[in-house]
Amino acid sequence: MAIGEWKTFLIPYSQAVEELKVKFKSIRKEYRKKNEYSPIEFVTGRVKEISSILEKANKFNIPLDRIGYEMEDIAGIRVMCQFVDDIEKVVEIIRNRKDMSIMYEKDYVSNVKESGYRSYHVIIKYPVNMAEGEKEILAEFQIRTLAMNFWATIEHSLNYKYKQDIPGGIKLKLKSAADAAFQLDQQMLEIKDEIKDAQKLFEVKSSLVSDIMNNILTMSSMGKLTESTRYQIQLNNLIEEGEVSELVSLLRSTEKLLQMYK
Repeated sequence: MAIGEWKTFLIPYSQAVEELKVKFKSIRKEYRKKNEYSPIEFVTGRVKEISSILEKANKFNIPLDRIGYEMEDIAGIRVMCQFVDDIEKVVEIIRNRKDMSIMYEKDYVSNVKESGYRSYHVIIKYPVNMAEGEKEILAEFQIRTLAMNFWATIEHSLNYKYKQDIPGGIKLKLKSAADAAFQLDQQMLEIKDEIKDAQKLFEVKSSLVSDIMNNILTMSSMGKLTESTRYQIQLNNLIEEGEVSELVSLLRSTEKLLQMYK
């Protein structure tokens, strides 16, 4: 294929990646709006480079006219989770969707690869609406924790450097690091509730500080500089050590004052 043909071939894959990123980021936002914990921490996506497609096609003897049917990871979506048990929740979200169909799943979390690689892969068939009509493409979801992703990124870089033939000594250290990363995930899972409570408290306080700050800026724009300065000093004193109840009280105070001026 010429470069122009490759660009045309990859258009639906690029569109699929963008659509899927938006959809799964929206799921995260939906959880947050309902003040619920989201199993999705963040979402990334990419379309495989032409050089990587050709390299893989050569490695697995895939004819160029069969790439769209046999290569499932040209479009790749990566969903990052905070905790190991979030992975299964994300997989369930994918299983329950009506806008894609699952071809198969590969569980490298329970069935860790010899290298130490851990991740959960879901291969889907996804319909993309193009100008000339609907086109179904294959795409791959990789669902993993932040620790798993850190390790996998390092392994990928080393495989690139050593052309998939990492020296034995480095392989052993990589495997040891993978086990350590998984131990970290397991330990974090044990204090998951504490972590979630701390994150929730941080989000609540951040929201209150933002609302108070907006009210102070409104006072300032109305020319009430004495009041805005007074509230700013009170807010500064509460930002680090203040309790949620104190911030709520300050927010109500600023709201009452604004109501008086309106």
